[in-house]
Amino acid sequence: MTTIDPTPAAAISALATWYMEWGVETATTDTPADWYAAAAAARERLLRDRPRAAGDAPASRGGPAPVRGAALRDGRAPAPAVPRADPAAVDPLSPEGAAALARSHAGAAQSLAELEQAIRAFEGCALKATASNTVFADGNPEADLMLVGEAPGAEEDRRGLPFVGQSGRLLDRMLKAIGRDRSSVYITNVLPWRPPGNRTPTPVEIAACLPFALRHIALVRPKLVVAVGGVSAKALLDRPEGITRLRGRSATLDLPGLAGPLPVFATFHPAYLLRQPAQKRLAWGDWLRIAEILEKQSSPVP
Repeated sequence: MTTIDPTPAAAISALATWYMEWGVETATTDTPADWYAAAAAARERLLRDRPRAAGDAPASRGGPAPVRGAALRDGRAPAPAVPRADPAAVDPLSPEGAAALARSHAGAAQSLAELEQAIRAFEGCALKATASNTVFADGNPEADLMLVGEAPGAEEDRRGLPFVGQSGRLLDRMLKAIGRDRSSVYITNVLPWRPPGNRTPTPVEIAACLPFALRHIALVRPKLVVAVGGVSAKALLDRPEGITRLRGRSATLDLPGLAGPLPVFATFHPAYLLRQPAQKRLAWGDWLRIAEILEKQSSPVP
């Protein structure tokens, strides 16, 4: 009788890692999963969340938070409250209803801690159900430079922090090249939850999460916002072009409650540069331009 050696543990581990990176979320068993019941439960959670939209953001369900508080010690006044739409005016189960709920929750947040609580409690984006963690932010909330990426990847989803995987290490090197590190920048994403398999977020998912990202920017009030990647650039600038056309360009972002427009600069995502290393030359020029913009803003007016 022939004896078959068991699969080595390393091979099993590698296979499990491959499944996670490609978005495999559920193992197949003899008993079929009732996805209709799961969808119905998600709808019930969203309906329960609906009355809270007009009041305070619910308390956080726990989990590590990389950033606490929103007190600004450099004299910048906190962003005022944003008028909130009536969540009862739309169907909360529709894409428009989810976006309206997000605007209401985001507008109620008066600090980064409240905004994080609102994001963790939000049930209007299906990505939350498949993500391991809510990825809020990292870095210094009083920094003059704010980076807004696209969505968490596999490593970010596991650790609950933005830009900590291979692309995050490349980002750290790019920041170091202009004399910066994570203590002198503030980092977040348009979407706080990872799309399965790192796929491109859908327009519906972006619309449901964008109000939180915009309020995030308004609360931090940086001197410069850098949209990192095509999803971020198109969402923040409300432009249909791809990142190859938007990168290297300066624009402005008008947010409710702020005294004036914020400058925005778009550049390549580090993950794209890892796939297309020839584009690092253009990215280097972008980061030099970013450093130049910040230097001019910091220089005293003659």
